[in-house]
Amino acid sequence: MKIGLFCIGLAGLVSVAADSSDIQFSRYFVAAESYETVGVVDVNKDGRPDLVSGDFWYENSSDPKAMFRKRYLIGNQKRFDQYYDDFSTIPLDVNGDGNLDIVTGGWFGQDLKWLENPGVGKKGLWPVHEIAKVGNVETTRAWDVDGDGVIEIVPNNPKHPLKYFKLEKGGTFKQVNVAPTQDHGLGVGDVNGDGRSDFIVSQGWLEAPVDRENGPWTLHKEFDLGSHASVPILVVDVNGDKRNDLIVGQAHGYGLHWYEQTMEGGKRGWKKHMIDEKASQYHVLEWADLDGDKKPELITGKRYRAHNDGDPGAYDDVGLYYFTWDGKVFVKHTISYGQPGKGKGTGIYFALADLRGTGRLDIIVAGKDGLEVFFNEK
Repeated sequence: MKIGLFCIGLAGLVSVAADSSDIQFSRYFVAAESYETVGVVDVNKDGRPDLVSGDFWYENSSDPKAMFRKRYLIGNQKRFDQYYDDFSTIPLDVNGDGNLDIVTGGWFGQDLKWLENPGVGKKGLWPVHEIAKVGNVETTRAWDVDGDGVIEIVPNNPKHPLKYFKLEKGGTFKQVNVAPTQDHGLGVGDVNGDGRSDFIVSQGWLEAPVDRENGPWTLHKEFDLGSHASVPILVVDVNGDKRNDLIVGQAHGYGLHWYEQTMEGGKRGWKKHMIDEKASQYHVLEWADLDGDKKPELITGKRYRAHNDGDPGAYDDVGLYYFTWDGKVFVKHTISYGQPGKGKGTGIYFALADLRGTGRLDIIVAGKDGLEVFFNEK
């Protein structure tokens, strides 16, 4: 089974997004479409990673001026008011034919589904297959929940049961139930150091049993991350003390924080630290090494019009940022900032990939303010 990760590509260009940090980015406009999710797949198998966003795939090219200019219609995602019912772009070879398909889900249709990649040279819409009716899908993530080296599909379904879907031979999915309900916000990672991935929800963490499929998953109500926590909630060792901490944004309000896991007298605790409280709608977070120093950075930004101007800070400038850890605090670096059109906000699901073969991760961001690439020029 193939999953979608790329470190290959072509040659770059374009206008530079100025910043005082030591990483410089070139900004490249792709499309004005308002889909809020993007993934990376080598659709035509020419060795150059392409982009898939909403109803189109965008072809990469060896000509810097032609990158992602050609686009091909693959779907007809339903639109509900100002949203397309398409809240993730997870590359996964579902049916085992050697072609990466796309897994997504919808808030309004309340379904989890996959779009079947017909293969190189096949034109027309990609067939749509329903995986399950799961309830309102805030967004969907791909995590190796059971540690077998293959990703599982995990929808965030506020006010609906928490479950994940395990791909089986023949292109079918097995539903594994975890908890009777979940809220806005979801993460996966090893909290207690037992080698198993736990689930993090807004009001605690669910300890993974040895037998993931039969449970039970024990809820530890050790913290409250707020009613609109980010997706994902990152589970990472921020300060290098060998205990995993949490990084969480407020998806529909102000705030980005990390929660330090402490241990005193054999009792676990969580100490809240501020990262940034000046921006709102930190909905999506990624943790990856942008500068090649073997230390991950936090990449995130303000989701543009998450609730169609109904959130606190909706009319503030939008921005895309990365944060470095200096050993004591997170330091904010601006990639793009300003009024919509000048600055760039995020959608609900963005991608990191080496699009040009430089060995550096580029940032691909979709949203209601368009689809753009920020080429990593360091």
